Amino acid sequence: MTEPPVLGRRALGRALLARQHLLARTGPEPAALLHHLGGLQAQAAPQPPYLGLLSRLDGFTPDGLSTLLEQRSAVRIALHRGTIHLVTAEDCRTLRPLLQPVLDRALRSTYGKRLAGLDLAALAAEARTLVEAEPRTFQQLGALLAAGRPDHDPAALAQAARCLLPLVQVPPRGLWGRTGPAAHTTAEAWLGRPLDPAPAPEPLVLRYLAAFGPASAADLRTWCGLGGLGPVLRRLAPGLLTFRDERGRVLYDLPQAPRPDPDTPAPVRLIAPFDNLLLSHADRDRVLPEEYRVRVMTVNGLVAGTLLVDGLVAGTWRLTDPAALVVQPFVRLARADRAAAEAEGRRVLAFAGGGGEVRIEEAAP
Repeated sequence: MTEPPVLGRRALGRALLARQHLLARTGPEPAALLHHLGGLQAQAAPQPPYLGLLSRLDGFTPDGLSTLLEQRSAVRIALHRGTIHLVTAEDCRTLRPLLQPVLDRALRSTYGKRLAGLDLAALAAEARTLVEAEPRTFQQLGALLAAGRPDHDPAALAQAARCLLPLVQVPPRGLWGRTGPAAHTTAEAWLGRPLDPAPAPEPLVLRYLAAFGPASAADLRTWCGLGGLGPVLRRLAPGLLTFRDERGRVLYDLPQAPRPDPDTPAPVRLIAPFDNLLLSHADRDRVLPEEYRVRVMTVNGLVAGTLLVDGLVAGTWRLTDPAALVVQPFVRLARADRAAAEAEGRRVLAFAGGGGEVRIEEAAP
């Protein structure tokens, strides 16, 4: 039996960048890209999803995404890994019920003891009635639910509703240049359609490979948080290509998906905070060198905006107040890479409506 070909770190990185539209930007079609990526992590409102699309699309403006939210063609909802993601309305209808076990597990592990003895079905039914009457913040919802459950923590009751129901955050939450509380109603009420009652996992797996492959079963679980997908991958394997990484782990991929030459040039890019480019593999070193992980990901779950040079994280960046953009390289930048980082920074500032400066600091030791 022939051994599967081995793909090195650089080959895996170039494949990932190609599928993430980070080797070459595409046209201003945010809905199509949002669908291709399986959503954008969005718990920090509102900038990261907008900046994530900006790094991948030419001609993208804030209205391109804000309009989708206002027209209910896209929503903010807890999905992959139990975190808030911005997805198309159609993806919400299939992904939210498919990922229900992820929310169930989070509820048990974090709030199980504080919800002991409660009738969760009755709690969910009451919460649904409340948020469908009018959108509620979790503080409001928790207080209303606690009125009939005085022995239970209102915050835990609200989080139980979040896990048990498909709650979407309604605008103006998530709109560029506007603020608003995280008020929730159900996806069914907001979209005017039911969710898919029995979505199949196979499309989820294939879409992950299209946007993040080649990848292993562990990578897939890291991306979405859903267990038990290894058998699904193996069922699909006759129609997939199989590789191994340099550590011998089995990787699966779509036959027609791009796998560029490892020496394909990768342009300098500024990647949004919390971007799934860095969060969707068990082994992240195809784009994030292990020695830099602690500089990018904090112990309390924050993920910095990152600078990509030659396809790898080589620093962080941030918008400051007053309007300015600061890049903190981890290594000394070549002149051409420094100029490219400055150009990317000016592009972000122009998008954000700021006229500030781009400042590149000395390489951090």
